[in-house]
Amino acid sequence: MNWSDTARTGLQALRAHRLRSALTVLGILIGIATVVLSVGLGQGSRSSVNASISALGSNLLVVSPGSTTSSSGVRGGQGSASTLTVADADALESTTAAPDIKAIAPTVSSSLELENGSTNWTTTVVGSTTAWRSVRARSLSSGTFFTRADESAAATKVVLGSETASELFGNPNFALGQTLTIDDTTFTVLGVLKSAGSDSSSNLDDTAVVPLSTYSQRLSSGATRSMLSTVYVSARSNSTISAAYQEIDAILLARHSISTPSSADFTIATQASLLSTASSVNDTLDVLLIGVAILSLLVGGIGVMNIMLVSVSERTREIGLRKALGATPILIRRQFLVEASVLGLLGGVLGAALGIGGARIIPHFISNTITISGTAVVGSIAIAVAIGLIFGVYPATRAARLAPIDALRSD
Repeated sequence: MNWSDTARTGLQALRAHRLRSALTVLGILIGIATVVLSVGLGQGSRSSVNASISALGSNLLVVSPGSTTSSSGVRGGQGSASTLTVADADALESTTAAPDIKAIAPTVSSSLELENGSTNWTTTVVGSTTAWRSVRARSLSSGTFFTRADESAAATKVVLGSETASELFGNPNFALGQTLTIDDTTFTVLGVLKSAGSDSSSNLDDTAVVPLSTYSQRLSSGATRSMLSTVYVSARSNSTISAAYQEIDAILLARHSISTPSSADFTIATQASLLSTASSVNDTLDVLLIGVAILSLLVGGIGVMNIMLVSVSERTREIGLRKALGATPILIRRQFLVEASVLGLLGGVLGAALGIGGARIIPHFISNTITISGTAVVGSIAIAVAIGLIFGVYPATRAARLAPIDALRSD
């Protein structure tokens, strides 16, 4: 009996018990679909996080104030203190003390109400310099950004995020040249930012950016006018991020008269540290999802073994007759392994198809994307075939060991 005869006989045996074969395939199908979706969900989450971090800016370092401690000993979170000033940002622009820093974007922000006639919208108003756009890697969909002259004159000019412009004017294209009110001050819309999506903490499209000097003079008061919420720093290249980090740390420690780095009243975050944290979370998620998928595959594999054992029991006389006619144990074993591998292949192909279909539909109901790779699909099908073979070995070996005379005597 050659391989084609073995395959034909195996397929005939599976067709003879369609319902039983279908239920076995269903068990593998569910396991493979789970594997494909789990891997795709992990890759999609990783890509989304990486894209969000990249959207922060190129070669970015984020300097934030430290935390506060109340008189009762209650500590606020990082960024709750007012320890960064405009003078600190100016010191970081020194090419002598910080040669590896390319650009600085000092920012201050708060949630304020914007009004356009009877329409109002509360958003994050950011005060910064002209460097903000390049450091944060933002571009304009229309209009222009404010200039150094606007900064010097504390001009009442504003650049809106695409969502903010839509909420206030109905269409971002209608916003240019229009006026709006922020904290009783009238601003003219210079431009609209191109959509950038969201990062881990905020909607990047729901914002309004004004010159830092304008924010300090018109939208803040008292001692807070010189305080900053964040300082965004762009290193000259990926290879100089570490050097820029050290330069920022040294300058700010010296300016704040802090001799012990562990007592610093500021924090510096890099894209590498953000990616590392995100990767560790994604790795944990991947392990969890893959664990669930493996359990599903084990259930499917046990189903294959169960069905094959039942098949051996039902076909004892057939096995005995084949042996009596000269079939060797190798041929008997091969026939049952072919049947098991066919079940695995069908379950793998259908499961991969279900996983791909689910990857297109599920993102419409959840916030995460699911990225399907060809490697994952091909690998899952190979795993399905392997499961069929592995869990079919014992039933096939049991069939091959049957003595012809005992098999022929069975009822």
